[in-house]
Parts: sequence; structure tokens; C-alpha cells
Amino acid sequence: MKLKSAFDLNRGEVVSLIGAGGKTSLLVSMGYELAEDGWRVLATTTTNLTEEQLGFFPCALKADADAAAISEALNENQFVLLYDEVRAGRVYGPPLEWTKQLLDRVDSDILLVEADDSCGLPFKAPLAGEPRIPAETSLVVSVASLSALGAPLDADHIYNPRAMIERYGFVENSPVKSPWLAQVLRDEDLGLSGVPDDARVLVYLNQTPERGYVRGRARLIARLSLQSKRISAVALGSARGAEPVHEVQRPIGALVLAASDAQSASLSAILQPAERGRAAVAHVTEKVFRSRIDHVRVITGQRASAARQAVQHLGVKIAHNRAWKTGGFVSSLRAGLQSLPEHVAAVIVLPGDHVQLQPKTIYQLLTLYARGHGEFLIPRFQGWSGYPVLIGNRYWADILKLPSQLGFSALAEQFAEFITYLDVDSDYVLRRADLGDASRLLSLTNSIRDRGR
Repeated sequence: MKLKSAFDLNRGEVVSLIGAGGKTSLLVSMGYELAEDGWRVLATTTTNLTEEQLGFFPCALKADADAAAISEALNENQFVLLYDEVRAGRVYGPPLEWTKQLLDRVDSDILLVEADDSCGLPFKAPLAGEPRIPAETSLVVSVASLSALGAPLDADHIYNPRAMIERYGFVENSPVKSPWLAQVLRDEDLGLSGVPDDARVLVYLNQTPERGYVRGRARLIARLSLQSKRISAVALGSARGAEPVHEVQRPIGALVLAASDAQSASLSAILQPAERGRAAVAHVTEKVFRSRIDHVRVITGQRASAARQAVQHLGVKIAHNRAWKTGGFVSSLRAGLQSLPEHVAAVIVLPGDHVQLQPKTIYQLLTLYARGHGEFLIPRFQGWSGYPVLIGNRYWADILKLPSQLGFSALAEQFAEFITYLDVDSDYVLRRADLGDASRLLSLTNSIRDRGR
């Protein structure tokens, strides 16, 4: 995955890179990628680079150069570094407050800023006065390298380990562990120190392998980091790779629909005993929890107290669909979406009687989503669409405007051009109670280009 799509970059952004373990490499990769796309890219630093690193850039100019000269350099090179001075082998950037006047006088598409020191180490906690992030920053990318895992927690291997030891009681000289990275990255006084309140924050885990044990460690770090509402996403990748992002992890929610209406399964199916004598809705909700989704809601309607009692031992949050008598699938979906935290990026939706649910289907949907292969995902078996479905938050505002009585097939028709299908090898994604709805979806399914794999 390219950085532009993974970071959701837009023209006019000011992107500040902080942290340790690959900031310069990431900035350079981003600059060349955007330049190849035709963007006019300016870069600078609020700290310093090595003199050798000047060679990474196609063009470097003094920051006090005439605006016309900078614009001409952008015309010729697309990607230009601006600096203040070179002294004792170090390249120093202009003053922090210089950013605003630069944005006002130079016609670039984006400004990339290296805004932190790390002395070439893979992971850090900030010292006083760090990082140095321009107030105009719209996106902060916090970088950490997985090469820090297993390294001794000392000043030779980690930048400012004393701050971590004093705050969390980590044992000095002991091997750095995955949860430690997440704790520091999401800490308001460490990894998020100095971040402007209105800036988006994305974590980039550098040197993440494409597969294997360390990839799993990276996903754990991502999940723990996303416990902070300030962090919108965690990208896993390698800054020097041809595809610098393998996947992007985001906060995910799940809605288990336990409201009975004309479009859903009967309430008896939702409440009937399943495994270990527990109600079907409890069995389904347990499977969702096992998929390690943090923001789970059970949506109730008729006999809400019975559904609530069936899942109370799970400690799950309940959202009640007050429109269950007259509404359909969309009314329950609306109640669920409105109950989720604002920072949730996508939601898994499934009916409360879907006892055939297999966690691997959720995993496959989340993998497709993380790899950028779609934001409205539906599993299907031999042309029959089923559950669970994944819906990205870019569609939520439009969904909330739809009539409450619409069923799932009508909803799918509304968003047909955006749907990506995941073909599965078993009929477990189908619900007997909704076969009529599934048959209506069959013609829709066959009419849309299959993009899912």
C-alpha cells in the first residue's frame, strides 16, 4: 500500500514526523511518492539532519530563498528540502514559527516536517522541549521501529529510557516488550507530547516484516495503541520498501442485532438456546469478543430486557432501537452507529441469531479492510450474500439519512458500486431466516464486478 492512501493525505496538509526509528526515511519515501503523483512537495526540519542526508533529496535550498526561486525549484524537481544552515556536519532547519510564512508565500501542495530528534535510535520518549511540531500541523505521524523489541532498555539502545522507567516502572536494561511500545506511543505526556489538539495522529511501525511472529507483535502494538482516542490509525510497514505499508489498523466496532422487526430474524431465534444452553445472541456476541473487537454493542428492540439479560454476563454495552416496531434493518443499524465512539473507523454488523459465525470470517474481512481492499465488505458463498458485513465510517452519514424501514438488500443496492465481496468456501455465512433477503441479493451480487479475494 502506498503512503498517500494509507495516511489519507490531502493537498494542503502539513505533516510532522515525530518519534524514532525511520523518520527521515519515511519523509523521503513520502516525498518521492507524492512527487511522482505530480504533487509539489516541500520538506524541512525543526531540528536537524546530517549533512549526508542532504543527498536524499533531489533539491535543497536555503529557507530564506526568494519565493519565486523556491517555486521554480518545485517546478523542476517536484520535491525540495528547505533548510537554514549547515554547521559542523549538521543541517539545521529554520525557526519553528517560520512554517506559517512559508505556507503563505510558496505554492506547494504539502509540507513535510521532520519535527523530532532520536539520535538514530529505534524508539524514544521525549526530552523537555521535544518534539518541535509546528502549530499548523494537520497530521502527526509518530514513528517507532520494531527493531527496538528485545533491545535492552538503556541509553545506548533507546532514546531517553529514564522517562519510561520513571513513569511505568519498566526495569532498566531488561528487553523492550511489545506492550511497552504501545504504552509510550499512546501516552499523552510521552508519545503524544506536544501534538496539536486539532491534528490527526497516526502511528507508523517501521521495519514490520510481511509475515511471521514479529508481524503479530506489530498487530498487538497497534491494537493497544488504538486504545487512545487520539490515535486514528496504526500503519505497519517498512519505510524503504517498494510498498511502504503492509496494512493499516484502525479502531473497529461491532453491532450484534437483537431487535426483532419485519426485516430481521424472529426474536425466538435470537433468544433460543445455542451452545452451552446460552441464548443465540450471547453465543454470537462471545464469538465477536474472541475476534478482539473492542467496541461491541448489542442492539435490542422487542423484549429488550430478555435480550439484555441474555448477554449481561458478558458486560457488553446495549443500544436500544426505539424504532423497532416500524423500522427495518436500517433502524437497528442507525441505533448502533449512533452508539459508537466517534473515533471508530468501521463496524462489523451481524444478526444476533447467526450462530454459524466463524471468527475467521471476521478476520478475513478485517484483513481486507486493513490492506485497503475495500470499506464496504460482504461475504458470499456461490453468489449468495451473507453475514457479517463490514461498513467503513465514510458511508455512515449517508446510511443515517436512509428510511428506517429499509432492509439489508435495499441498503446494499444503495451502495452497490462501493461493495467488495469476499468469496468464502462454506455456506456458514448464510442465515436461514434471511434466505428470502439473500435471494434478492443474488441478482445484485451477480451484477457487480467481483473485487474481493
